[in-house]
Amino acid sequence: MTLLTDHMISLVVAVPILGIIMLAFVRDQEWTRRIAFGSTMVELGLVIILCLRFDFTQQDMQFVERMAWMPTFNIQYAVGIDGISILMVLLTALLCPLAILCSWNSITTRVRAFMSLILLVESAMIVVFTALDLFLFFMLWELTMIPMYFMIILWGGPNRSAAGIKFVLYSLTGSLLLLVGILGLYLQGGHTYDLLALTEHTFSATTQFWLFISFFLAFAIKMPMVPFHTWLPDAHSEAPTAGSVILAGVLLKMGGYGFLRFCLPMFPEASAMFAPYILWLSVFAIVYGGYMALAQTDLKKLVAYSSVSHMGFVTLGIFVFNSQGIQGAILQMFNHGLTTGALFISIGQLYDRTHSRNIADYGGLHKPMPKFVALFFLFSVAAFGLPGTCNFIGEFLVLVGTSYTSFAMVLLSMGGIVLAAAYMLWMVQKVAMGEPNTKAAATLPDLSNRELATVIPLAILVLWIGLYPGPLMEMMDASVTNLVNHMDSITLAQVARNVYVP
Repeated sequence: MTLLTDHMISLVVAVPILGIIMLAFVRDQEWTRRIAFGSTMVELGLVIILCLRFDFTQQDMQFVERMAWMPTFNIQYAVGIDGISILMVLLTALLCPLAILCSWNSITTRVRAFMSLILLVESAMIVVFTALDLFLFFMLWELTMIPMYFMIILWGGPNRSAAGIKFVLYSLTGSLLLLVGILGLYLQGGHTYDLLALTEHTFSATTQFWLFISFFLAFAIKMPMVPFHTWLPDAHSEAPTAGSVILAGVLLKMGGYGFLRFCLPMFPEASAMFAPYILWLSVFAIVYGGYMALAQTDLKKLVAYSSVSHMGFVTLGIFVFNSQGIQGAILQMFNHGLTTGALFISIGQLYDRTHSRNIADYGGLHKPMPKFVALFFLFSVAAFGLPGTCNFIGEFLVLVGTSYTSFAMVLLSMGGIVLAAAYMLWMVQKVAMGEPNTKAAATLPDLSNRELATVIPLAILVLWIGLYPGPLMEMMDASVTNLVNHMDSITLAQVARNVYVP
């Protein structure tokens, strides 16, 4: 029990690594899949225990572990968790078992390597969301890029090499900017990489300006924000299903988490100064992403552009600097991971049957695949925020928070929701309604028990969170309140009155 209490996060980080070690001694493909899946389920169980032991009334970091790593440079192995990061850890643990399940039959070559990459990226993402040392944060931030790159170029589509290289070039650019910002924090913050100490440090206006630009660009590329989004549709369209689930479900959230963990608490004045431009850019992304999704004929690219639009809601909520907006943004990150991950899994299930992502190759699937269509419809309406589904509460809170800043932004953002309803319902109509467009579509088998086991947990969560989001909001409430108070809201409100559009 002491081990669980004192080293809970380290155990969560270690389980996927132990799974990789076990896979090194296994040759049978079926046992490889079982061990990888078992490792992710043990991981999920530990994260659930972590959530149950977490004190939601406390605003400070919990389960903190510190150990000297490179004392000469003040570098530590330091991890901890609060109400913001715990939701990202939970999302990671939820999606990785499903990524393995959806790859059970579709990945038939180099199975051990593929499963090891999923376990590696899971462990790395957990560290990113819990790191309290900037050097540790940067190392694992970089490490998450490597498994995704290999997933794309080894198991991806026909244009996988170009998509993989584009992904790496964008990611490396963001990483270099992040490294510059971290070194700047180290030099200006008292020669320490301690995240909590740097958060309490007061930086000059000039230092905040330049460091904010460096961190903002790094996180904007990762999310990705418009105009840094062009790598995302290519990466999604070429990645295997599991890669798309992890990329959209979790990796994009690292950018939003970075804004909340670095930009707002460390650079409040610079955040307030740049906020008007970021907010209007977010509104543009919401509308632009929806407009581009309407023009797609490829199922994966349509969902990828919808992610650009949904991430616009995240940055919109973060940079209105109030509890409603930030809580809505965090909920939107969590819920987007569920719904978009579910949509990519559903598209992968179709692709496994037809090897086509072209919308025109389907139609009339409600007859041969009624179970698939029912779940696909649920995930599609959840993606545009139908009341009673999970995305609604996140978008609603973001719009409430934005209404205190600019009602014009609210109206334009609602236009993005209308576009989302249009392209999602159009996609469902073309794929599921009417008559089959090909002979193959008329005879497709419905979902197997394993495929149902992959998507039904997501369907339950989509409805449960949509109808009862209270537990998730309670998890983050104290930490979000602390973040808003830390930013000196009086100063920010004064700046906002001077620069925001009423």
